Formats: sequence, structure tokens, C-alpha cells
Amino acid sequence: MYKLLIADDEYEFRNGLTRFIPWNQFGFEAVRQAKDGQEVLDIVHSDEIDVILCDIKMPLLSGIDVARELRHSPVKIVFLSGYREFEYAQQALVFGVKNYILKPPKLQELEDVFKTLKEELDHKQVLANEKEALPVETLISKIKRYIEQNYRDATLERAAKFVHLNHHYLSKYFKQKTGENFSDYVIRVKMEKAKEFLADPNSKTYEISEMVGYSCAKNFTRTFRKYAGKSPREYRNLE
Repeated sequence: MYKLLIADDEYEFRNGLTRFIPWNQFGFEAVRQAKDGQEVLDIVHSDEIDVILCDIKMPLLSGIDVARELRHSPVKIVFLSGYREFEYAQQALVFGVKNYILKPPKLQELEDVFKTLKEELDHKQVLANEKEALPVETLISKIKRYIEQNYRDATLERAAKFVHLNHHYLSKYFKQKTGENFSDYVIRVKMEKAKEFLADPNSKTYEISEMVGYSCAKNFTRTFRKYAGKSPREYRNLE
């Protein structure tokens, strides 16, 4: 979950946003609140915050002042305003604030804005992971290595947790980079392992089925036939 700070000088409004918007469904957690711009900066400098949902007009420092101070920060800002003002919109763009929501915000608009932000943050995280990865191990090779070492119970969700990514994003990223669906790659690894196990004449089909993560031998046989063009028994006899 990405960390969200909600800033507004009206307590009831910001508390309502914190409590009644299903932020977790958008991939966010509303972890802090602030009543003015100075408090926003204090929190950002002391806590880990990914996004600020910030009223433009606040005491001490305005939303524009906050954006100016944080213009070189990785923290993303979404402005809230009771009315649309072209001057504010222009200033927001200068400081890299692309999203401007009118009060009272509609749930669908919040969902659209924050899902887009989440995709941007996910992409940024992927790039950071790739940059930090060793030259011999890209993010994709790290995922593949995880699958090959955990093929029996490998799932998209577990792989995503392993590389600290959202599983929906990982699914798209894996397909984009490899040209193969994540689930298809897992099946391929399982079936290649099954071929290795079939080389042992003492291993029974149902045992191999369990060894590669299939609780039902019939499902394993069906999948193997689809992959190899032969049943496990036929494959073993040919070998």
C-alpha cells in the first residue's frame, strides 16, 4: 500500500475523507492528516509519504507553497479546491502537480485519479528495482528464478510479494517483457520438471503430479498432454 497524507484545514472534511473513502481499494492507506501547509511539510520530512491530497487554501502555507517546497521531492500531490481557478491551475502545473479535484470530490473521480497515480508509482518502483538489480539479474530474471525455485506452489501473488510489486502490474509487466503470460511460464516450468521426473522409471504419475504442485493427477495428465502432445506414460515410453 502506498502512504497517503490528507491535508485540509476543515477537520470534519479531512476526517471524512480519511474514514469513508475506500483508499485500500485504490492501493493506498491514509496514514496521516494535516491541518495546514506547515504541518504537511513537517510530516513529509519525518514520515514516509507517497501522495498528498491537499487543499489549495490552507493556513500558514497554501497548497501552492507546499508544492513549491516539494517540487524536487518524489512525493506526488493532488490538489483539492472549492472552486476552479485558472491561476491556481497554472501554478500547479509549474510545480508538477497534474491533478486538480473540485470539492466535494466525487468517488469516481478520486478512484480515477488515484488508480492512475498508483500505476505511475508502480512503474517507478519497477524502474528502481531494475536499476538496483545486479547486471546479471534483471527483475524478470529474478522473477523467473523465484518460479524455478518455488515451482510447486508458485503464484502470481507470491511472486509479486517477493519482488514488492502489485500483482496486477506484475502480470502486465511480465507479459510485456517476455511475451508470455505469467501463468503459462509457471506451467512450462512445472512441465519441464515433470519431464525430468519421468526419466525415473520408479516414479509414479500421481507422485510426479504432487511433486510439481498438482493435487489431482487427472489435471496434471491433462495439462502435460496439452503441453507435450503426449500423456506422461506415452512420454516416458518414448524416452
